[in-house]
Amino acid sequence: MAGDSTATCIDILLAIILPPLGVFLKYGCQVEFWICCLLTLFGWLPGIIYAVYAITK
Repeated sequence: MAGDSTATCIDILLAIILPPLGVFLKYGCQVEFWICCLLTLFGWLPGIIYAVYAITK
């Protein structure tokens, strides 16, 4: 149980620094990753918001 929350915390920190990386580590090269890449290209903040949402859902 503690390992799960630690992994999620690390994923969220990575999502804040580089949004597609955090999503990639959780989902791999699926649709969520490509959506995050596109949103990050449009702006860093939308990429962060989506990445945190995708990781925590």
